[in-house]
Amino acid sequence: MLVLTRADVEELLDLDELGEALARAHADLSAGSASMPARIAAFAGDAGLLGAMPGYLPSAGLGCKLVSVFPHNVGRPTHQAAIALFDPANGSPLALMDGTYITATRTAAAAALAARLLAREDAQVLAVLGTGVQARSHARAFAGVRGWQEIRIGGRDRGKAEELAAELGARACSFEEAVRGADVVAATTHSPEPVVRLAWLAPGAHVSSVGYSPPGSELDPELVRAASIVVESRDSAFAPLPGGAPELAGIDAGSVVELGELVAGTRPGRATPAEITLYKSVGIAVQDIAAAALVLDAARERGAGLEIELEEIHA
Repeated sequence: MLVLTRADVEELLDLDELGEALARAHADLSAGSASMPARIAAFAGDAGLLGAMPGYLPSAGLGCKLVSVFPHNVGRPTHQAAIALFDPANGSPLALMDGTYITATRTAAAAALAARLLAREDAQVLAVLGTGVQARSHARAFAGVRGWQEIRIGGRDRGKAEELAAELGARACSFEEAVRGADVVAATTHSPEPVVRLAWLAPGAHVSSVGYSPPGSELDPELVRAASIVVESRDSAFAPLPGGAPELAGIDAGSVVELGELVAGTRPGRATPAEITLYKSVGIAVQDIAAAALVLDAARERGAGLEIELEEIHA
């Protein structure tokens, strides 16, 4: 089995290839050719949870991510993970790799894919809400989605917002200042209260939300009811906690479009220039497996990582 560290994964994961791999993965998922049971989790009291996310993609393989979500962490990521890949022909373990970087990167890359498919072609102003790992990942992933004339960083902590804005060549704002007049809004917070309100949004805005803070939400319920909604998977988005999106309670699942359906062109995306579109992400296993498969392929090509033997097989 090949063991790959965080440094290995960062070096080996090609971000351009990742976007294409995620598009294939979502198309396969929506076409019914993937296997992906609902996420399960064990709760560590009120501190956080450990989730298990198995899945199989014909184009990428068989694997599982173990991810811990501890929202109150200080000095370390709120999401930490390990991903294991297995041989889909015989079940043998192939690789164990850091999943923390993959989680941050694939989440942002999938949101960027959705924005590419849903944002107006003339979008010029991007607002990124949050100042943590996902905010930084989203700012970088969204960089090539449209020709941005202005990028705003919205945060509750002005100092952190200014620090990230200086790093990215953006402008620091409050949440409301960032959202008003923005063409695309990428919400990446753990806020239990709305940081994106329908009343703040310009006509035709596209909103992306990857935040998770049940029973609250970073999204205004009025926004959810008014928007045309796209999700990674209807089964995942409407699953009970900790797998699903509580924001979608009361929404007709049949009215929601899957990202893979947009990729394949089997369901329409934006219908009018004034339409508000919303991509609500819960994070799904096929995204992790698609990314991890790219890392494993690159590691084999370059001879990276550490080979270990878990068990001797005797004939």
